[in-house]
Amino acid sequence: MKNIVVLFLSLFCVFSYAKETKITVRAKAKDAKFIGSSLGGAYVIIRNKINNTILAEGKTSGSTGNTDLIMKVPKLRESSIADDTTGKFLATLNIDEPTFISIEVLSPFNHKQAQAKVSTELWVIPGKDILGDGIILEIPGFIIDILKPRTHQYITLNSISGKPFQIQANIVMMCGCVIDKGGVWDSDKFETKVILNKDGKFVGESNLSLVSTNLFEGNISISTPGNYELFVYAFDPKTGNTGVDKINYVVY
Repeated sequence: MKNIVVLFLSLFCVFSYAKETKITVRAKAKDAKFIGSSLGGAYVIIRNKINNTILAEGKTSGSTGNTDLIMKVPKLRESSIADDTTGKFLATLNIDEPTFISIEVLSPFNHKQAQAKVSTELWVIPGKDILGDGIILEIPGFIIDILKPRTHQYITLNSISGKPFQIQANIVMMCGCVIDKGGVWDSDKFETKVILNKDGKFVGESNLSLVSTNLFEGNISISTPGNYELFVYAFDPKTGNTGVDKINYVVY
């Protein structure tokens, strides 16, 4: 009987120590705002680092945050850059001892060609919530979608011979924030270019210019048939932030 009581008390102590522990995870675009509902969210996976068991997973939701607070107000120690509406994933972990976890974020979740994976590791203690701004992971890059030409488009040489071949791309920050002339994300401060390969060899490059919000256009010369590979990139020389999209098309 005594042994049964001791065993019961031991089990009671173990299970009574298990506590819900809340962690706020946010994904923030490099040199921009948070990834929230407007872009389809960032996907968060939290694992026990020891056995790789998934403890929580889901997508961030909410707004991209306050532009002035994030981008313009000087940051002081312990100052917050998020509020209650700012995009986040609130995880609830059920742990009964200090646990070393990994947090992995895939973002932007709905734009695979621009998707980046970032991660971090930390200890969590039962009942010791990490809230407020929480854990912020920075997502580098730009979201770039080449609009012209189309993927694997077949183009006759006669239709473009002697004419400028138009390139068009939509470029936004990784949070979906707009790029515009003179805006918070000023198109004049970014380098936007096309690189063109034919049959695996470099044949030329050309600049792209903003024609309307997020929309960039340019031209490049094409004079021979072949299998073409086209890269469009955006580069911020101040921060080193870089994004790329590429497609293939055929000139015959």
